[in-house]
Amino acid sequence: MANMETAISENRSLAFIPFMQDDAADRILEAVARRLRAKGYRVEGFVQHAEKDEGQCCGAVDLEDIATGKRWQIMQALGAHARGCRLDFNALSQAAVFAETRISTEPDLLVLNRFGKGEEQGGGLRSVFEAAFVAGVPILTSVKQPYLDGWHEFSGGLSEPLPPETDAVLQWSCEAIGEARRVRDAA
Repeated sequence: MANMETAISENRSLAFIPFMQDDAADRILEAVARRLRAKGYRVEGFVQHAEKDEGQCCGAVDLEDIATGKRWQIMQALGAHARGCRLDFNALSQAAVFAETRISTEPDLLVLNRFGKGEEQGGGLRSVFEAAFVAGVPILTSVKQPYLDGWHEFSGGLSEPLPPETDAVLQWSCEAIGEARRVRDAA
C-alpha cells in the first residue's frame, strides 16, 4: 500500500485524448510515438490499426507494438450477418502480458491505444495501465466519449485531457518524460 501511495503522490504523468472517432485519435497517438522515437526517446505500448472489410460486420483491428512492430489481431469477424464483432480476449491478453514485460525496461513513455469498455470493466489493457502507473512511467492514451466516466473513476482525477492536436500531445509527452526522469534521478 505504501508503494501505491508513493506512486500516486509522485506520478502526475497521465494524459488522455477524448475522442468520438477512432481513426483521428489513432493517427495522433501513432504520430506522437513515431516522432518521439525519432528523437531517441524510449516509447513502449500500442497503436491501433483498423481496416474496413466489405461484407463483414467489422474490419480487422490490429494492435501494433510501437517498439517491435509485433501485431495482434484483436477483433473476431463473425461474418456478414453478425450484428457486431467481438473482441478477441485471448489476443488482447497476450498483448497485455507482452506490454507488461516491456514496462520493466523503464521506457520514457507508454502509449496505449485506448481506455475502453474492457478496461472500464477491469479487463483489456487495464493491468498494463496499472503496472506503468506504479512504475512511474508516463502514460498517454485516448478515451472515447462513452467511457469518460469510467476513465475518470479509474484515474482518480490524476489525468490531464489533451486536445486532439499532434503538437499539443507531443509537448505534453516531452514535459511528462522530463518530469518522470527528474523523479527517477532524485530517487
